[in-house]
Amino acid sequence: MRWVDCADEAERQRGIELAAAAARRHQLVVFPTDTVYAVACDAFSAVGVERLNEAKGRISEAGLPVMVGSIRAAKALIRALPVEAEALIDGFWPGQLTVVAIVQATLRWDLGGDGRTVTLRMPVHPVALRVLQEVGPMAVVAANRVGEPPPLDCEAAQAQLADSVSLYLDSGPCRPADSSTVVDLTVKPPRLLRHGSLPISVLQTVAPDLELPDEPGLTPP
Repeated sequence: MRWVDCADEAERQRGIELAAAAARRHQLVVFPTDTVYAVACDAFSAVGVERLNEAKGRISEAGLPVMVGSIRAAKALIRALPVEAEALIDGFWPGQLTVVAIVQATLRWDLGGDGRTVTLRMPVHPVALRVLQEVGPMAVVAANRVGEPPPLDCEAAQAQLADSVSLYLDSGPCRPADSSTVVDLTVKPPRLLRHGSLPISVLQTVAPDLELPDEPGLTPP
């Protein structure tokens, strides 16, 4: 297990390189996002995904969420989007928008779930973005054991996940934040699944036909 203090730019760059190397070895990495500290692995690594579920203590029918470091990377994973759905991604990424989209049929990964859809987000946090740009798409969940609170600092993540994680990237405490807003792009018009930090009125500036159910449900973080 290694720990890198990302407050220093040189150390941060070293941490990014170590994270990429760890992901290539199917190992787990903890890094900060704009909401909580997360634990992640290469989304295309079956061994990494198994280790992620074991570290989390996760037994779930839902597929693992994925984070990307660019809009281009996301569009390579999913089928062509309607204009309104594409406008949501282009308008609010990186940021507090999570989308559910239909994956390309040629993808070779196993994140659980139905295998037809994926939950995607491009975070704002610079450390997270640099890791994702170096590694590529990563399966990402909050760095807590099931039933425990999501960690807002690296120490809390380590206290829960310990040696199951190869590398911890410490960038100081995360600021408490609302969950991301979740929108389903598998339907037309797009449909709100979860209220979050992005106001509906803001989403409607680019997706005026956004469907608003009476009681939005919850999806994986």
